[in-house]
Amino acid sequence: MSGSSPFAVLFDVDGTLVDTNYLHVHAWARAFREENVDVESWRIHRSIGMDGDSLVANLSRDASDAVQQRLKDRHSSLYRDVTELIVRLPGARELLHHLTESGVRVVLASSAPEDELSIARTVLDSDDAIAAATSSKDVDTAKPDPGIVKVALDRAGVSAEQAVFVGDAVWDGEAATRIGVPFIGLRCGGVADSELEKAGAQAVFDDPRDLLDHLDTTVIGAQIRDGARSTK
Repeated sequence: MSGSSPFAVLFDVDGTLVDTNYLHVHAWARAFREENVDVESWRIHRSIGMDGDSLVANLSRDASDAVQQRLKDRHSSLYRDVTELIVRLPGARELLHHLTESGVRVVLASSAPEDELSIARTVLDSDDAIAAATSSKDVDTAKPDPGIVKVALDRAGVSAEQAVFVGDAVWDGEAATRIGVPFIGLRCGGVADSELEKAGAQAVFDDPRDLLDHLDTTVIGAQIRDGARSTK
């Protein structure tokens, strides 16, 4: 796409590129139970991808600030204990490299802590295909607040009209569409098509491999084709 207008694909990471959502659910569930806070795992799953402070505040209800802080610290500790179970989701590495080879700027638009993001990037083994990344240190409030998407756009050097966001959670869709970035949903995080579509998804695919296999049907494929034509 050299010579054409720049275009970027912004990716959520947890549940989108690496299979971590249910590891997070397990870690949160144990943390809540250790603090004698009754929260069903399905409610935790529906909150994965949300800003961590918001997740704890919503699910712990009237818990004190001290309890909420212990919950967050314990979740982080428990999650670190199971990081050897993290794997790439099908097609993740191939998709990132295909996009880069097609002239697309790939940005990891994550609000995960730096240590968790570092582990995910090691699992992805695709740093040569990643132009930029964000983490929790870049914003005070994560998704569904669009702040992290704005930072990702800035680092990609593109406007909202020159980007697409790919994610697995309703919070991804809400954050992206609030500032005019088209959203593509993936089922691999465990969220229903109807919820992703309600959050603004233009299309929904099983996982990164399914998206790669059908890339030509999406706005990403259209941008790549337009870029290729403009260089001829």
